[in-house]
Amino acid sequence: MHYQDFTLSMYEQLLIALKKNKYISITSNEYINACNVLKNNKIIILRHDVDHNSRNCIEIANLERKYNLRAIYYFRNINGKFDKRLISMIERLNHEIGYHYEVLAKTKGDFDKAIDLFSYELEELRGLTSIKTACMHGSPLSKWDNKKLWDKYNYNDFDIQFEPYFDIDFNKVFYLTDTGRRWNEKRISLRDKVRSKFEFRIKSTSDIIRTLNNDELPEKLMINCHPHRWNDKLLPWLKELIWQNIKNIGKRILINLS
Repeated sequence: MHYQDFTLSMYEQLLIALKKNKYISITSNEYINACNVLKNNKIIILRHDVDHNSRNCIEIANLERKYNLRAIYYFRNINGKFDKRLISMIERLNHEIGYHYEVLAKTKGDFDKAIDLFSYELEELRGLTSIKTACMHGSPLSKWDNKKLWDKYNYNDFDIQFEPYFDIDFNKVFYLTDTGRRWNEKRISLRDKVRSKFEFRIKSTSDIIRTLNNDELPEKLMINCHPHRWNDKLLPWLKELIWQNIKNIGKRILINLS
């Protein structure tokens, strides 16, 4: 059966392929503390950057629970607040919550203000749930790379144990991201990219499923899916397609200028 890409139906087929091929999902805490124990198993870290307050999160989280797969959902502080209700619902489905920080972009590169804001937002989020992992938001419209905050400071000082861009060896864990509504498309990804020895020709979710079923992918994977990109309803799906294509043009321009 053919499934349109970037639909919830297609995402479910991806989860089915992961289960069929015996991948075990782990959270950040399990990666840090048990990766050596699980080294003889196939591992998948399912990651979601919740860039917008997306209802799709619940549908995706329910699908993952259906197949006994846990994921990490990274939440931004948008307009001075976190989505308490959505975070609570995701956590009740047994997924991990993380902090999606963008403080250098918010403070226009002021490192001292940025670290104060990081601490403040982190404590706000910890008022809702336990947080041990944080992951930068790409902030494509800002010239500031939020990861650079750690050139001056140390996230471990805030009891953050896992930042995927720093704590994963991507020569051992193959990273796949749907940034730009494409898979690992370097021409439209300003910051959501990693250095890795892996080279796979993957243009669609169907390609991921095919390579999984052909046992071609590495045994350690991280897949980053942004929930707002995945829709079964036609109008939201078309809106995301058109708007993302427009944004991708802007991203290409910024990359060429950088």
